[in-house]
Amino acid sequence: MIQTNLFDKTDVHSIVATKGCFSVLEYDRDVSVTRESAVTEYFAGQMNVRKRQVIAKLEDSAVIIQSGAMQLMIGGVDAATNIKGAGDLFKKVVGSKVTGESAIKPKYSGNGLLVLEPTYKYIILEDLSNWDGNLVIEDGLFLACEDTVNMSVTARSTLSSAVLGQEGLFNTNLTGEGVVVLESPVPAEELIVVDLKDDVLKIDGNMAIAWSNTLKFTVEKTTKSLVGSAASGEGFVNVYRGSGRVMLAPVR
Repeated sequence: MIQTNLFDKTDVHSIVATKGCFSVLEYDRDVSVTRESAVTEYFAGQMNVRKRQVIAKLEDSAVIIQSGAMQLMIGGVDAATNIKGAGDLFKKVVGSKVTGESAIKPKYSGNGLLVLEPTYKYIILEDLSNWDGNLVIEDGLFLACEDTVNMSVTARSTLSSAVLGQEGLFNTNLTGEGVVVLESPVPAEELIVVDLKDDVLKIDGNMAIAWSNTLKFTVEKTTKSLVGSAASGEGFVNVYRGSGRVMLAPVR
């Protein structure tokens, strides 16, 4: 039997979000400070610069996490490498080289609690059902997911779109059912979500951090001519066309 105060609201921490088997524990203020660091930590907390931890509650279930992210295993939780053989290892190593993610993402299963390492990044919990079961994320965003989620590598349709769009040639593609945990550069309150239905979204810069794989991505001139684009001061824009969703971090 497990008893813990992880889910209890205290003077310094509380659960701020829950989705699927995942909960986000946020430390409202850091009281483990010295006299010299107290002022810095106080104002950091006031500006939402806080430590956060992800807790996965396993009930005969499993999750996959980023390598090195585990801090605590409480109860009957077992770890595995999630490698099915030499061919699977090779595929994961190749995928890690092109996406920037770790090759080995351990799988934790059983009954109990899995607590991940604290982070100052912002934790976003996304249910793939809100993305029609298909989500592409920017490099470095993946933290964890339920094991019902499949991970693969997706490539841009053209080399020019990857180079000019500054979004990378390869990205991590998450498909299936379940909840995905992302480490966002900005809080959820600052993210802009755009849903397209046979329409188009044009972005000046690489602000998109997640998007539906059903969308066609291209890089296009802001006007019909190069001269006009140069005169407008914008040049090229990233274009997402079709039906799907895009998540943007406009202030990072």
